[in-house]
Amino acid sequence: MASEQLNVTRIPLRFTSDARRVITRLFLPGEPPRLREIIDLVLQLDEPEVERLLGEVNEFFAGRHHDLASTFRSHYQRVAEYLPEGATLSDERQLLMGAYFTNEYSFESAALFNPSLVPHPYQDGVPPGSIRFLMSLRATGEGHVSSIVFRCGTIDAAGYITVAPVSPYARSLKPAEDQINEKQSFFEKLIEMGAYNDTVGDVLDMLPDRFTDDLVDRALDQLAERDPQPPLLDESAESLRWLARSDYLLRLPENTCPSEIVIFPATENESRGMEDMRLVRFVDDDGTATYHGVYTAFNGFRVLPMLMTTTDFRPVAVTPLHGRYVQNKGLALFPRRLNGWYAMISRFDGRNLFVMRSKNIRFWNEADRICGPIFPWQYVQVGNCGSPIETPKGWLLITHGVGPMRKYCIGAALLDLNDPARVIGQLREPLITPTQAERDGYVPNVVYSCGSMIHRDRLIIPYAMSDSATSFATVRVAELLDHLTNQAPS
Repeated sequence: MASEQLNVTRIPLRFTSDARRVITRLFLPGEPPRLREIIDLVLQLDEPEVERLLGEVNEFFAGRHHDLASTFRSHYQRVAEYLPEGATLSDERQLLMGAYFTNEYSFESAALFNPSLVPHPYQDGVPPGSIRFLMSLRATGEGHVSSIVFRCGTIDAAGYITVAPVSPYARSLKPAEDQINEKQSFFEKLIEMGAYNDTVGDVLDMLPDRFTDDLVDRALDQLAERDPQPPLLDESAESLRWLARSDYLLRLPENTCPSEIVIFPATENESRGMEDMRLVRFVDDDGTATYHGVYTAFNGFRVLPMLMTTTDFRPVAVTPLHGRYVQNKGLALFPRRLNGWYAMISRFDGRNLFVMRSKNIRFWNEADRICGPIFPWQYVQVGNCGSPIETPKGWLLITHGVGPMRKYCIGAALLDLNDPARVIGQLREPLITPTQAERDGYVPNVVYSCGSMIHRDRLIIPYAMSDSATSFATVRVAELLDHLTNQAPS
């Protein structure tokens, strides 16, 4: 087969999990009676013992975290409601109390995989002909809970890849408490969810055009006081609170290295993991560049496609996606509008590729089928491996296919620039197949990517090996496009 003659170069770089990388989490070992027991025991300690124990904690843990004292204070505040009435604690005792309700979590102890690559938002100081990149990865730790982490590095003029050192610290970003909801968008989402009713309308009437989560709670309380038994109050309250907390804003501390960032599940929708972010540098019609990342939130029962949006990775906005075709995993945005419309690749039926279009980046109700599995190595399903990449000959779409024994391979297709539902060509054989050295891992026989980029004359493909580790492969763009334009679809 012609595609077998493509010269794909594997780069001898490998990202592997590191159990030493940890974040702090709130630790609540039981129901309120158990929490009160722990609190009472700490209250019984005399001050010298409090100081000694706090010193031991700091000596053992402080070198692994930024500002551990702030974490302890925050976690102390989370349990302060269980203190005996009138209790007064010294600063040291508050910190020690917070330490008892804190634990370390090794967020990438199990795996580091499914990467997505984009140009870094800051290119200052990069040598001529080189480019700095930012790469997101899926990190998996205890309990198979997934979070989103980042690495950065440079690709020089010759295609040589250098990865920046990883920070010894990690920061789990917390949602801002002053997140603002836009009333019109909120209303549209409720309609889409099928959650709008007269009771919901009464609550919305009490809210201003822009409101925070706590205003939703106040409006619900006011409604209950006015009418003790409004119809569907419990169901309406659940929908309103769920939606108000689905959107959130993450803020990074100043001078944060990208490798320190851990976007850890922050809502109930994400409680079992945040999976497979597909990053894209989106350039709007006015030239404004925005970074979007589409990922899957999982709560143990259902998946919910989510959109991360930022211009510089300082504030990061997160919101759910809605629409009849926002189903399943593997959504990837195009890097620009198509004739005024946002466009996105999806596999909402679990088997075929579609292109979706929308005027609103959050709502997706129009879709056209692109193609389905046509080659033996993709008979089970075909999907994307990241956002389409624009070339003079068409949209280059890196794909994945699943074949016998659930073996995942990476392929490629070329879509028409003006009508991406039209396939110009597809590789009949995989571009990357798991080798003997890559086939063993948490999920065996898998190579997979969530986003590639072109630098000069090379396509740089970061790819995961069997859901365990990550590496790179490169291929000459001209050679790949030549193969694709000479392999028209059957």
